[in-house]
Amino acid sequence: MGGKESKLQYFPFEEACRRMKETELKRSKDAFKRVATLGGQMSDVVFCREVLGEGVPPGIANLLYRGFGGTSKGLSLKDLLCGLVILTKGSVEEKIKFLFGMYADDSYSFVQKEEMDRLVLESEGQVSNALSDLFSENDQVTFDYFRLWVKAHPDATEMTKWLLMEPMTVSLSDDTDTPTFYQTLAGVTHLEETDISELEKRYWALKSQSKSGKFDLDTFKAMVCPPVPEAICESLFHAFDENRDNHIDFKEMACGISACCRGPGTERQKFCFKVFDINHDGKLCERELVQMVKALLRIRQENQPTNTMECDPFYNMDPELVAKEILASHDGDKDGCLTQAEYLVWTVNNTLADNFLDLLSQICHLVMGLKPQTKEEEGEIIKGFRMMRQWLQRESKKSFEIGQVWYLISMTWWNSWIEYVQPPIQMSNGRLDSGEQVRMNGTEAMHKITKSKHSSKALPWDDDSVIIVNMITKGKNSEYNTSINGGFKSSTIPQRSQSACSSPIKTCLSASDSNGLTSVSPGPSPKLRKKGLQQTNSQPVKPGPIDNTNLITPNNSKVISLTNEGGRLRRDTMLVRGKDFELVPEVIWRSLSTWYGGNIALPRTVIASKNNNGSPELELYPVTVKLLRHQVVPQRPNPTSFSGVMSGIGGMALSMTNYVSSAPPIPRRYVAFTATFSKQHTIQQVYEFLCTKVRFVREDIRLWKIGSKDDSMTLLEDESMTVEDCGVEENQSLLIEVRNKDLTWPEEMSQLAKNKTCRKEQVPTQKGATGLNNLGNTCFMNAAVQCVSNTWPLTQYFIGGLHLFELNRSNPLGMKGHIAQRYGELVKDLWSGTSKTIAPLKLRWTIGKYAPRFNGFQQHDSQELLSFLLDGLHEDLNRVHVKPYVELKDSDGRQDEVVAEEAWENHLRRNQSIIVDLFHGQLKSQVRCKECGHMSVRFDPFNYLSLPLPMDSCIHLEVIVTRLDGSVPVKYGIRLNMDEKYKALKKELSSLTGIPPGQILFVEIMGPIVKALPQDNHKVKTLIGGVLYAYELPPHEEIKPMTIEEEKGTVPKNSVGLNDIQRGLATKKIQQKLENGPTSMSTSLTVEDNSANNTPTHSRQPSDVPTMGSLQPTPENPAPKATAELFSGFVIGVHRKMNLMDVYFLSSQKARPGLFGTPIILPCVEDTTNQDLYQFVWTQVSRLVSPLPPSEVKSANHAQDCDDSLGYEYPFTLKVVMKDGLSCAWCPWYRFCRGCKLECNADDFNFGSSFLAIDWEPTALHLRYQTALERLYEDHESVEESRRKQTEPINLDTCLQAFTTEEELGEDELYYCSKCKKHCLASKKLDIWRLPPILIINLKRFQFLNGRWVKSHKIVNFPIEKFDPSNYLAPRAVSEQSVTCVCQSNNSAEIQPVPNGDIPNHNDLQMEVEKDDKESKALPCKKCQLIKNIPTADEPIKYDLSSMSCHTGILGGGHYVCYAKNPNQKWYCYNDSSCKECTVEQMDCNSAYILFYERENIDFSHFMPDVEGKEPDLQEIDDEFESDLKKACVIQ
Repeated sequence: MGGKESKLQYFPFEEACRRMKETELKRSKDAFKRVATLGGQMSDVVFCREVLGEGVPPGIANLLYRGFGGTSKGLSLKDLLCGLVILTKGSVEEKIKFLFGMYADDSYSFVQKEEMDRLVLESEGQVSNALSDLFSENDQVTFDYFRLWVKAHPDATEMTKWLLMEPMTVSLSDDTDTPTFYQTLAGVTHLEETDISELEKRYWALKSQSKSGKFDLDTFKAMVCPPVPEAICESLFHAFDENRDNHIDFKEMACGISACCRGPGTERQKFCFKVFDINHDGKLCERELVQMVKALLRIRQENQPTNTMECDPFYNMDPELVAKEILASHDGDKDGCLTQAEYLVWTVNNTLADNFLDLLSQICHLVMGLKPQTKEEEGEIIKGFRMMRQWLQRESKKSFEIGQVWYLISMTWWNSWIEYVQPPIQMSNGRLDSGEQVRMNGTEAMHKITKSKHSSKALPWDDDSVIIVNMITKGKNSEYNTSINGGFKSSTIPQRSQSACSSPIKTCLSASDSNGLTSVSPGPSPKLRKKGLQQTNSQPVKPGPIDNTNLITPNNSKVISLTNEGGRLRRDTMLVRGKDFELVPEVIWRSLSTWYGGNIALPRTVIASKNNNGSPELELYPVTVKLLRHQVVPQRPNPTSFSGVMSGIGGMALSMTNYVSSAPPIPRRYVAFTATFSKQHTIQQVYEFLCTKVRFVREDIRLWKIGSKDDSMTLLEDESMTVEDCGVEENQSLLIEVRNKDLTWPEEMSQLAKNKTCRKEQVPTQKGATGLNNLGNTCFMNAAVQCVSNTWPLTQYFIGGLHLFELNRSNPLGMKGHIAQRYGELVKDLWSGTSKTIAPLKLRWTIGKYAPRFNGFQQHDSQELLSFLLDGLHEDLNRVHVKPYVELKDSDGRQDEVVAEEAWENHLRRNQSIIVDLFHGQLKSQVRCKECGHMSVRFDPFNYLSLPLPMDSCIHLEVIVTRLDGSVPVKYGIRLNMDEKYKALKKELSSLTGIPPGQILFVEIMGPIVKALPQDNHKVKTLIGGVLYAYELPPHEEIKPMTIEEEKGTVPKNSVGLNDIQRGLATKKIQQKLENGPTSMSTSLTVEDNSANNTPTHSRQPSDVPTMGSLQPTPENPAPKATAELFSGFVIGVHRKMNLMDVYFLSSQKARPGLFGTPIILPCVEDTTNQDLYQFVWTQVSRLVSPLPPSEVKSANHAQDCDDSLGYEYPFTLKVVMKDGLSCAWCPWYRFCRGCKLECNADDFNFGSSFLAIDWEPTALHLRYQTALERLYEDHESVEESRRKQTEPINLDTCLQAFTTEEELGEDELYYCSKCKKHCLASKKLDIWRLPPILIINLKRFQFLNGRWVKSHKIVNFPIEKFDPSNYLAPRAVSEQSVTCVCQSNNSAEIQPVPNGDIPNHNDLQMEVEKDDKESKALPCKKCQLIKNIPTADEPIKYDLSSMSCHTGILGGGHYVCYAKNPNQKWYCYNDSSCKECTVEQMDCNSAYILFYERENIDFSHFMPDVEGKEPDLQEIDDEFESDLKKACVIQ
């Protein structure tokens, strides 16, 4: 056929257009436009999804895409339309050409054997023998040969069979029309489809304001009260909430609005009757009548103009007297109650309830979003041109309230709107009617206010629909004068502001008295009114969108505003209310902008006046600021060597070394946003707003106020200060500083590079309250250093320079004194009180020199750094310059006291320093051989206790149990070991539910589909994104002989009647018998006969174990697909609805199925009928379908008679489907079947599929299905208990108990027994023998389990004061002990007995190396002085917390923060460079990682060395180290 540019060029595009209807062509083009790429092509994925649908196998879909002419670049519209016409309307010859194009080469000349075999194999999985005939003579064939072959073998492939043999089941149009939700609702209400569409948008906006996620009573009350009296809010809510579930769904809201606004007068009065029928008995008793009259009188009073109130016949009526009169006149049966009919008779000649109906109309239109039908109705709702005071006038009686939001509207637009909506002026003999005269006098235009949505917030500035603009008002001088006798006077000119701010003019509005502002807004100008009187026949023009551009200054900024202030008001002209603008509340602005459109919203907020004794006032001019950000710079590499660290963390502050530095570039700033804030906003509110709007984490941002000079910056740290207190002015620049990924602050790094400090009020408030700059993920170091720095005895040692007298530069285990020197310099700076922050550069470099593992910019363990720092300080300050050799001796049965003292003496002979004195204690370690029982005891020193946290060895599971009786599901909480299987879970769940384990089926559900069916031998796991359900299955019964009636099939199959299903009475009459076994299902929903026969089951397989089977379908139905899964004992039902598409390509895609709800497990056995399945589904879903209330059976009110038109027994149809729930399980794909219907009859279910689609009828789904109940379940008490156990904190005592508990050593930890002379199994136990003055406790949150590191987030409760660890001291053989003091070892002097096994630290055991002969000698002992500070036996040991390091976040990342107590007894939070005072309650104790405890009643001055007669070591860091440092900082 020759080479072609397109495979479909044999079929012209013009011919395709001619065969298509105009509507089909337009719809197809619109559908293509929606899914096509920018290049006008449709991809293969989109083609499969949008054109063919989900049921077509991927291989077939790709082959069709190829046949349509699709390539890797896509498919054009012309080729698509040509292909669609050939498929649906093409002749046989055209379809053969289409088939040839599918398998032909790119030139469209030949079909090659190898290529066709490949395509057929990929699309169908097998190659038929008919293809051998096609290529019997040649490996490639032309079109003519292919044509002859395909006519002879039309069933050669699935594609040829579909196109040449099967009737085409799809077309380009589908005339069947499934009603949409809007159409269904519009058919049973008085609303139009457009009204319902707009109401739905408003409904979701209202629901989003709910804290509970439901449109509940609290949400409803906040919207309507006021103006609805609080006393009737609940009853009004229940009038909308028909099913009494404390939630108004959209259907209920739409029907309620229809009944009280758009219905005829009788229906509206019936709705009013419902509101006051509190007990829902269909009658109004005297008490309810009194409450009704009270509410109606109050509503009438609030809505009547003041000057007509005294003339009102209802003025000052007694509600009880009125109620009695109503009963006396209209209670026909004299039962003391008023029926609905009697109430309707009363309303005929009494207008008292009309005010309430008018109020409901206002609420439905303004609050709930219903658009008025006429312009006159619109004007009456908002403005109220007649005697009745409407929304705008009613609010004028109220005074300003802080937090209210007002919107400005240009007076030009406002006047045109009033002229448009006001009723025609009626003339009587050339004069105005009396009613019109009142209207013209301007009483309708009075100042009003509405409450903010968020009444709990003083300033609703964080609402997306409201942006708080600075609110300023002058009080008495700016009030408006009202005219006498309703006449109009222009407003007074507002005075200029005397504020120190730079705003030149402030137009302020404030309440003049308790009655609020009573200014008159002029409405239409006199000229417009005069013109309106002269031209009464002319029709006013509908105004366009609200245009406020004449009120604001042009915005020349190219950046977006984070706030919705709308713009800055003009300052060049004095703006006056009534002349330039009008104020309306938020509810009116939202309605007008929705109905007419609006380009600029100008919200302004009421605040407390700072100059008028806190009186409410409205500020028109906000404070607008420019928000700056740093430009993102390329991330620096992670150095791994020491020199890499040096050049990485800065060649900063290198002016100290007089070398040129490779300083990081100064971060450039740019204006990212603008924003507007109230002057009374706190800095905390500003931070919260920015974090919410720009999605920052609060700890990762800081705000700087930039002065006139760029280098003049002030950090806004005090979050309690207001914007005004901070001196933020109009057009002020604020820098949002975002922490880098390595936790450094860009400004700090820049300032360090320039050897400057950031302005943060440099001098701290207290000595020691100084932060440390983060130098690149160095928070682990900062937190540890701050903890050690706030250990006051050690800090006193370094501040006093005592470390210079004890530097040990010859210690081979030390760091030549460098660590001690650098740390001493840093401590002096921290406690000098001269700077708010310090960069620990020197200490960081020194640590990196001697511990390269801390190099780079990765996060490290703060405990490891702390351990290295304390060991380094100890070795650099070790008073023992020549360490003697010490031999370790076995305990060999000796007393613990002797062995412990011997070990302690040996420790002190080699280690004496201030670190040993303060931090070192002693542990007792005993190992017991399992074979011979030999006990080996050792005593080892420690400088911190590392307490393991009990890792979570249990898994917390929450299972939702669905029972056979269709009751509300119940959620249970269960804790199991991590290695348990689902079989164990069944046993635990059975003990809680009472369901036998054999009747429980676990199902993992994700959304509306079944994800998996866990087997009993599967390991239990936590689900990600899914929910674990447990379905109850019927019990297994023994096989019983069938009765004669059952054998003959004459047992009647009873079913539920239509009326009972729709009225919801079936569930009340039906006695469920499912607990007796599956045989009762066929009669479980019997209405007339509750004693139906129970047919025994013949199931021979356990129903709780899902298996794969191959049950044969009945001959009437097609064979199931080979890929269908068949389970034994149950089938899975999924809820499905059809979504109508406005544009589509093929008729099969007009209504697309969508899954929703929770799947249902349907028990079924060999004798289960189709009717049984229908009845069981109804049992499970009946609670989701709202019944008609019995009192409303014959009532047409509230559009509730709609279901009487449904002509089906069940509101759903069952269809057999595949696992995806979208395509048929029986029909081949080319029939495009969504599922074959399972007839509701007494035929046995044929098990042709294990998945059924529950297709809901649109009307029932739209009007009766309650979506809110889909995921409703009850929580069993086990849920709370399990969650509590999972998250309940543990005590520090629990950790100490675990630390001192004997543990068994495993096979990989064999102990070498000195008695057995071999490695043996053993047990090990640790005890505390000696406690140090400063006790450091490390909570081991990071542990290596199952081959990986994990972090425990367990909360540990620990005491802040009076911590007593003496209970965990090792027991002594005797209450008192004698030990030898090594300083007098030659004389074997004895030390006085010490209680609790606490031996004083031996500062007196100092050993010096003489420079001449290097002989050591003992220094004078100070034990007598120390013993005086040791608690007596009657006084237990007590510790107080002095500091702690906390870790938040995940393993391998996170952040460290330190909390420490200053010597002034106040707590401070050290968060890198930030240091703030805090209380104990504000500390994050839940994340505690390292605890520093300081023992009470010790005079630490005795631990200070005696330096009398000694010279300090003032030697600087050696040249070798300095040269390394300098080299690292020089530009390479």
